[in-house]
Amino acid sequence: MYAINKLFKFVRNKKYFSRIYTHSQCKVKPPWKVIFYGTDEFSVESLKVLCKEYRHGSLLSNLEVVTSPKAKKNPIEVYSQQEKLLVHKYPVDEIKCGNFDIGIVVSFGHLIPANIIKSFNLSGMLNVHASLLPRWRGAAPVIYAMANGDQETGITIMKIKPNKFDIGEIVRQVRVKILPDDRLPDLLNRLAQAGAFALVSTLREMPSCLNCAKPQSNEGVTYAPKIDQKMAVVLWDSLSARSVINLDRALTGVYPLMTTFCDTQIKLYNISQSQQLPLINFVRPGLIRYCKQSKSLEIQCSDGNWIMVTHVGVPGRRMMSAADFNNGFLSKVSENFRICR
Repeated sequence: MYAINKLFKFVRNKKYFSRIYTHSQCKVKPPWKVIFYGTDEFSVESLKVLCKEYRHGSLLSNLEVVTSPKAKKNPIEVYSQQEKLLVHKYPVDEIKCGNFDIGIVVSFGHLIPANIIKSFNLSGMLNVHASLLPRWRGAAPVIYAMANGDQETGITIMKIKPNKFDIGEIVRQVRVKILPDDRLPDLLNRLAQAGAFALVSTLREMPSCLNCAKPQSNEGVTYAPKIDQKMAVVLWDSLSARSVINLDRALTGVYPLMTTFCDTQIKLYNISQSQQLPLINFVRPGLIRYCKQSKSLEIQCSDGNWIMVTHVGVPGRRMMSAADFNNGFLSKVSENFRICR
């Protein structure tokens, strides 16, 4: 009985009780102390919304930023300096993540070590990923979704696991339609806005939403690895006209589509599908011709349909119109050799 009474007196101590209550309170409701990891324009949209909430004060009580250490300032660094947010260059040893409730990662591109992930007060980090996981895990989910003709993509808010990308438990998902005339910048912009909205909604509902996170399905897993210029080379023998157009939409602002004509690599600009009927009984993928009516080049694809190209890039020359390319190159080659490879 003496021991129990002594325990009660200890718990009723005002100073001790206040300290325990404050520590518990910071773990169950906002405002949160957040550190944000990001690099590019896509991640800026989420940081903008977080910064707005930070200025308001009800959802965030602290906001700091981590970004990649490159000589040229990236969009996250530029925005952070404009808003006078404290910026750290990755990797950073001096940050004590235990001073933050949670870490947010958006389009960062670096694996976060396990010791950092586990050191936050809420025991983890969240990632804003631009796909409906487990579809399109990897560095370029939006590009692969468009190139493969997906009609829908979206945003996944997920927990981060150490040492691997995009396999964490799903906290929230938002679906986004891919419109027929969308190009990469259009879709990225809508996804960035959807991701920022989903992120703030998640922060408002923490930590209950973290406790309800669900593992990713083992079915329907696809991968979207980092792309390079090889992806822009058109494989006429295997791509339909629709597939070529989808590839062009997906790579808009990244790489122009490329092909080889008479041992010269050329770039194709302003691509659309031709209204010409397919030549079902005469299919020569890569066959190129000039159409006077549309003032464009037409190239046949593997399904017999044609795409139209209005401008061409030739090494060592300014971009030229289809008519100029026809006069300077195509018309000087025998019809038997008018094939793109």
